[in-house]
Amino acid sequence: MASITSLGTGSGIDLEGILTKLMTAEKAPLTTLNKREASYQANITALGSLKGALASLQTAATTLAPGIGQTATAKIAGYQATVADTAIASATASSSAVAGTYTLEVSALATAQQQTLNNLYAATDKVLDPAGGNTLTLTKGSGPTATTTNVTIDSATATLADLRDAINKAGAGVSAVIVTDADSKQHLQLTATEKGTANAVTLSGIKFAAPTNPADGSAVDVSTAFTTQNATDAAAKVNGVSVATTGNTLTNAIDGLTINLLKTNAGSPTTITVTRDSSQLRSNLTSMVKAFNDLNSTMASLGSYDATTKIAGALNGDATLRTAQAQVRGVLGNVPTALAGATYQRLSDIGISVGKTGALTIDSAKLQKAIDTNFTGVADVVGAYSSSLKTVTDNLLATGGTVASRADGLTRSVADISKRREALNLRLTNIEKQYRAQFTALDAAVSSMQSTSTYLTQQLAGIANITNYNSNNN
Repeated sequence: MASITSLGTGSGIDLEGILTKLMTAEKAPLTTLNKREASYQANITALGSLKGALASLQTAATTLAPGIGQTATAKIAGYQATVADTAIASATASSSAVAGTYTLEVSALATAQQQTLNNLYAATDKVLDPAGGNTLTLTKGSGPTATTTNVTIDSATATLADLRDAINKAGAGVSAVIVTDADSKQHLQLTATEKGTANAVTLSGIKFAAPTNPADGSAVDVSTAFTTQNATDAAAKVNGVSVATTGNTLTNAIDGLTINLLKTNAGSPTTITVTRDSSQLRSNLTSMVKAFNDLNSTMASLGSYDATTKIAGALNGDATLRTAQAQVRGVLGNVPTALAGATYQRLSDIGISVGKTGALTIDSAKLQKAIDTNFTGVADVVGAYSSSLKTVTDNLLATGGTVASRADGLTRSVADISKRREALNLRLTNIEKQYRAQFTALDAAVSSMQSTSTYLTQQLAGIANITNYNSNNN
């Protein structure tokens, strides 16, 4: 808006003050727009708080809600595995484990493949035959699961150290070191980085040159240049049955168990006990109840009204808030279809009650008793209500959902106000210019009339003086 300059200098009238008051009246619509925008921004901020609380509940419910085709027990159930003799093995259980006790007997542990180059070289010897190619191929394992890594080597200049570095850099499942003997001759040794036959590595594609000293060997293909300590797998029995091993790890011997073998105990089996672990269920359920209560508190605050202070929450009376409250609370008041006829049908059946404010409370003793009595029933209740809460929060937060649509609408309203404010400011600038031009002309006209009045007053005073003079002299 144009800067205001002083008016009324010529006329002595407070035209600047009059203009200020006129422009204040003209700006009334702008004040209304600013107040409306502030209200919209407050609502957007409040909806952000609502969205955040809904998202937290959505995350917590998703953790407990079964996936498509998944049972609640499979989603929620946790198991723990305990090995009686921890020196023999360690074990972890997944959700597909089966509670029970199993015997484990380890007669042999897996070993790693080790290879030593038959040819011996001096540190500066060129160790490869250029006619044998310059691509070393390292193959880990065999059959369909084998993996192959190719390493390019400058066969004309490579020393044993260059070959060692190239193998180590390749990361192909084998590490290389050089051992130098008392005669300063170098031995290249390769060791598989993992134990077991599936991790053995074979080499092909290059040819070693004859050493400077013929006694140290002759030109030979890489595939036959090494003496090998073969890799072996562990040998173990579970419940008296020999099981397949990959290195020192059993992954398919018992449903849902991964067993890491540490020591042999032939003739003296140890036991692995698998029990249901409810700690994860309780932890996740506690998190969901907290998220629900936080949302309940947030919604109550946003929709509140204090009759004493006459202060209302940011979304007091807002339809979006009322919809969200009704849908979230409605989950607790309706038994999910999946629980029809079940022993446990409501959260209160497993120790989760709803208070007067709508907040949830967990009775730990009652929950544990329900878990101990009917774990599957507890899992079904938790899974069903979690699925319902997930569906409600998904819908509310989805693009085009109730909350998102309301927030988008408010954002568009703010953008519209910004455009209207810009247009109004332009109009006010023009109005002020018009007023200022009119007042400037008025100021000049009044000033001119005041000057004429002063002149006439002076002239009339002069005539009066002359008349008085003549009268006195006669």
